[in-house]
Amino acid sequence: MALIEAVPNVSEGRRAPVIQALAAAVRGQPGVTLLDVSSDAAHNRTVFTLVGPPNELHSALLSLYAVAIEAIDLRSHTGEHPRIGAVDVVPLVPLTVADMGVCVSAATALAQAVAARFDIPVYMYGRAARVPERERLELVRRGEFEGLASKMSEHSWRPDFGPHRPHPSAGASAIGARKILIAFNVNLRTADLGIARQIARLIRASSGGLPAVKAIGVRTENREIVQVSINLVDHETTALHTVFAAVEDEARRRGVVVEGSEIVGLAPAVALLSTAAHCLGLRDVTMDQVLDCRLPR
Repeated sequence: MALIEAVPNVSEGRRAPVIQALAAAVRGQPGVTLLDVSSDAAHNRTVFTLVGPPNELHSALLSLYAVAIEAIDLRSHTGEHPRIGAVDVVPLVPLTVADMGVCVSAATALAQAVAARFDIPVYMYGRAARVPERERLELVRRGEFEGLASKMSEHSWRPDFGPHRPHPSAGASAIGARKILIAFNVNLRTADLGIARQIARLIRASSGGLPAVKAIGVRTENREIVQVSINLVDHETTALHTVFAAVEDEARRRGVVVEGSEIVGLAPAVALLSTAAHCLGLRDVTMDQVLDCRLPR
């Protein structure tokens, strides 16, 4: 049985009891391992990383939806990160290339179940998209929760499953399949959000910037810090250190200092090793030289 990853993004990053209840819902499913919980109060968003066989993940994710829909009301939700739903997006990720088809099938089954059980509209995206225009998550999310009703009134944006109207408090959900993605944020010591947005526009692929890079500019909890929030969708095409250097260069041109960076959730070791090798000038380094990878299991 294939072991796959799920990375549900939930629109709650401030209320600890709700986040704990969401984590407990996932932990309660036998066969599923919760690897990481990353919350951001400014984004008002939590990213969960879990692994397991498709059927067990299916049950765990439905439990997550049940808790989120009960606890989260987007009519009073605010946060820096774009969102369309209480459970905003659920990507299923193959841990081996051959299992992408497994993830597509699992995403479709989950979408059907979510729509039927919770009366929530669901869009399929990424490799699971049924409409080419929906492959890109940012297009599915455009207009956010507040614009959903108007968006769904257009025939071209009717959901793939569920009602043709938003859930009153939980909105809609995007479920899909994709390769491993690295969520990577770079903080800038300035209160000027416009600078973060300018840099995000320059580095993202859709504006002619770096391949495999998606980026937006957002505020943080610190009024003197803004952030370039990045999704690196293929670290083999563009390395982490390349993205960081591009942000740092653009910030320097504007007289702004980079105040560090962060990874949200988990990242593959090979991506971190590549960046370490670049920064240290290491030659021909491989994963076999990482002690943790050579220890007996």
